[in-house]
Amino acid sequence: MTNTNREWLLAERPDGEPDQDCFELHETDVPSPAPGELLVHTRFLSVDPYMRGRMRDAESYAEPWDVGDALKGGIVGEVVESESDAYDAGDLVTGEGRWADYATLDADDVAPVDPTVADPAAYLGVLGMPGRTAYFGLLEVGEPKPGDTVVVSGAAGAVGSVVGQIAKRNGCRVVGFAGSDEKTDWLTDDLGFDAAINYKTTDDYRAALDEAAPDGVDVYFDNVGGPITDAVFTKLNLDARVAVCGQIAHYNDEGVPTGPRKLPQIIPVRARIQGLLIADFATRFGEASERLGRWVASGELKHRETVVEGLENAPDAFLGLFAGDNIGKQVVRVSAEDEE
Repeated sequence: MTNTNREWLLAERPDGEPDQDCFELHETDVPSPAPGELLVHTRFLSVDPYMRGRMRDAESYAEPWDVGDALKGGIVGEVVESESDAYDAGDLVTGEGRWADYATLDADDVAPVDPTVADPAAYLGVLGMPGRTAYFGLLEVGEPKPGDTVVVSGAAGAVGSVVGQIAKRNGCRVVGFAGSDEKTDWLTDDLGFDAAINYKTTDDYRAALDEAAPDGVDVYFDNVGGPITDAVFTKLNLDARVAVCGQIAHYNDEGVPTGPRKLPQIIPVRARIQGLLIADFATRFGEASERLGRWVASGELKHRETVVEGLENAPDAFLGLFAGDNIGKQVVRVSAEDEE
């Protein structure tokens, strides 16, 4: 094991869309675990859109990073040193760590990774926070019923791709918005979506929805916001449910434009709009993990990871989220199994 640990710091706060100047790769010593902690060699780390909010100097549901702080997110790695009876060296675990080669994690805050269920990277996607967000966001907030039409924006991402598949399991018609023909083909050909709309090549979202969702929209799972959401609001059925999970179209806006007011459209249909934070379901994570794991192991729930190689390329992987580079979950491979 090397004595040098590379980690990414927040170098400066972005003005609008982040760029490489916001990140600094710093070298330090490999940390030593305290009692109850694990030293973990990172194999994969997660980059997620919500991290953009942590780069702002503003109050949010996720605590903002200070300039000079190490960037943090979900990781999967191998325990190389354990100061806990719960895990041994060689165990694979997942938890919240730094964008670094090595991290110390409290043994009480990690979960085991079983590579016989899925590749370890899947524990940052379908078997991690995004999968649980899809599970609870759709089933508890969206409340889909057999025969409903469910529309998902950002449908080829880590959350949206799972939302659509669970909706199909519940007997719904599923329509997804995504940003390339490759993505829309994946949704319909591999994941079983009934229809998919390439928002980058579609001029009239309302007309596209008329064709893809001719009976209107009963559940809208919103990861994006912007013009797509404006169009979906005009198609909501009586008693429709809207789960607002993300608004990536606005994350880099310094001031969100008001634009036309859309709320009057929900009055006659009595639609319900509810924001979604996965932390609200923390006491039920075990339920979601068990069911998602069973569906993945059986092949009923499909997943895909877009892997960016090398810790040095972690900022590129993060910035790629806003360019739509990923299909499924975007992760960074920090170390390979044969490097452990």
